Amino acid sequence: MNFIKMHGLGNDFIVLDEFENHAGVVYAETARKLCDRRRGVGGDGLLVLQSSQQADLRMRIFNADGSEAEMCGNGIRCLAKYAYEAGYVTRETMTIRTEAGLKNIWLIMDSGGAVREICVDMGAPILRPELVPVLAKQELAVEEKIEVAGRHFIFTAVSMGNPHCVIFLSAVAEIPLEELGPLLERHALFPQRTNVEFAQVENRHEVILRVWERGAGATEACGTGACAAVVAGVLEGRLERESLVHLPGGTLRVAWQDSGAVLMSGPAAYVFRGELL
Repeated sequence: MNFIKMHGLGNDFIVLDEFENHAGVVYAETARKLCDRRRGVGGDGLLVLQSSQQADLRMRIFNADGSEAEMCGNGIRCLAKYAYEAGYVTRETMTIRTEAGLKNIWLIMDSGGAVREICVDMGAPILRPELVPVLAKQELAVEEKIEVAGRHFIFTAVSMGNPHCVIFLSAVAEIPLEELGPLLERHALFPQRTNVEFAQVENRHEVILRVWERGAGATEACGTGACAAVVAGVLEGRLERESLVHLPGGTLRVAWQDSGAVLMSGPAAYVFRGELL
């Protein structure tokens, strides 16, 4: 079985191409095995490229623990780059079906005709608590209170097709991510678990982010998390609608348009190709 290893700002994935016939593969089990960094290929998740009757392609994403995610911003950029360069889509625009709906994508080319960046229309953020989902006291889960490990935080909950808990702090480097991340991910306020973002505002157009991803743990970057952080920052009056999100693996550009859609732009890169024996 052939595979491709890719990453978006260090958020790394194993890509399986169903057009190369992976019949009979149990993807949840395969994700757990292949994403193991000691006994497998190693990755934050498994991306599966499939055909679709509603879009140019379909993407399924399985986290390192085998759970299936609705959407992955860094993953969809990787899949779009691969699909274009493999010849499955010959236009510089495409649609990819995800479990969070249909996503429109634009490829940004360099002077040599190679894919330099990928811009994704992530759709409108979901803010109603019952749809995030999150148990909240307000009509929108903005600046709600949460307690974990004896510490009290203020958070805003946003779904970008998957749930996010965004917490703004003065210094995110001091946060014990490995301790608090899993506790917040599985907090009782989030019935389907949640991704967690600790955010530090540098100015009204820039924010530093540390991420704990649901089902994957601490990652170098998170596309949906970057979008959720900007949305939360706007709702809390901390950020402008167009902002740079600085993650450990690099920077993403996020724009929450007046129309409601959130656009995310950033790179994707190959690591290597391989064969599973």
